[in-house]
Amino acid sequence: MPVKVKWFGHSAFAVSIGGKVFLVDPWLKNPKSPVKDLNLGFEPDYIIVTHDHGDHIGDTIELLKKYPRAKAVAIFEIASKIAEELGDPNRVVDGNIGGPIRLGGGYFVVLTTATHSSITGTPTGAVFGREGETVYHAGDTGLTSDMRLIGELYKPVAALLPIGGHYTMGPREAAKAAELIKPKYAIPMHYGTFPVLWGDPEEFKSEVARLAPEVKVVILKPGEEVELE
Repeated sequence: MPVKVKWFGHSAFAVSIGGKVFLVDPWLKNPKSPVKDLNLGFEPDYIIVTHDHGDHIGDTIELLKKYPRAKAVAIFEIASKIAEELGDPNRVVDGNIGGPIRLGGGYFVVLTTATHSSITGTPTGAVFGREGETVYHAGDTGLTSDMRLIGELYKPVAALLPIGGHYTMGPREAAKAAELIKPKYAIPMHYGTFPVLWGDPEEFKSEVARLAPEVKVVILKPGEEVELE
């Protein structure tokens, strides 16, 4: 069964793996997003939050209220903050960097190192899915050699990589990340939302072709979905 990836602009994605749907960094009301009322047409199973900045934790609380089956997955402090705001500790799954979080049915999340900042807790990326069908969302991060280990251990089908620059990797750094991770597909994110996020996805594609020609770059438009075989 193919992995389906839908981009809502900025760093917000819906990723379908088997029978589970993961929302990641669901700032779905971002300026580039086609979604304005949070009527998704599907019910997410898990909402992964990489760090506590408004453009990443985004609409998490509103989505958890709207979709009662969903659970948030985040580092301990952020999960605790979400649980307190909701008034329901059963709606979150907390964890920490490097520890595989078993979700049942063979699905898991591993929170990974991200070199960034966060109002609450520590910033992370996330590897999620099930054996042979994993996706790596890097969160907001600079380039780090840990990405090589992520590739070796989890062999993600796709790496969702920030390319905007200024606050995260730019196209050149993100292409190096793709070289280290060696996913089948690389999808750029966190660019173009604001003028300061100047990274160009075509430059990223060109750099990946130079450094890691075996990696296929998929450039999505906000609202677009792709099936990854």
